[in-house]
Order: sequence, then C-alpha cells, then structure tokens
Amino acid sequence: MTVFQLVYHHDIPRDIVSIPRNIRDIIRHAIETRLAVDPLHYGVPLRRSLQGYRKLRVGDYRVIYRISGATVIVLMIGQRKDVYSRVEKRIS
Repeated sequence: MTVFQLVYHHDIPRDIVSIPRNIRDIIRHAIETRLAVDPLHYGVPLRRSLQGYRKLRVGDYRVIYRISGATVIVLMIGQRKDVYSRVEKRIS
C-alpha cells in the first residue's frame, strides 16, 4: 500500500480561516484518510481549464488537488459555489 505525501499550497490557511472548526476537522480527516491513501479512487478528475486537477467532495466543500508522483498537492479548499473560479486564479 502506497501512502502519498500531502503538500499544501501556502494560501491554504487563508482558505480555511472562514470555515467553521467542526467542518475543518471533517475536511482534515477526509484529506488524511482518503487523499493520503488513495487519491485516484476518492477524487474525481476535473475538466476543461482544470484538466489535470482533481476534486474531493466533503459536504458542501471541495478540496482541489493534483497528484505528482507519490505527492498530493492540495491547492485549495472552499465552498462549491466559488471554489472553481478561485482556484483558476490561483493556478494561473
């Protein structure tokens, strides 16, 4: 079983500051138990301008990430309503 290394974008603390603490704990647990173990199985590939990236659904929140070898790079955590437009700005 391969365990993936988790690397977070430097702006992730800014993403999660407005998320309630109990939801933050749920998101952290999902990242540590799903993405660190099998990010291909749990995540869904994104399309169009976000091709090559994946999303993990955690309730109304999305974790946008990409896989690079044995590393999972978490780019953004946010509500589904605006996370996709915000992540496009972050990766460009």
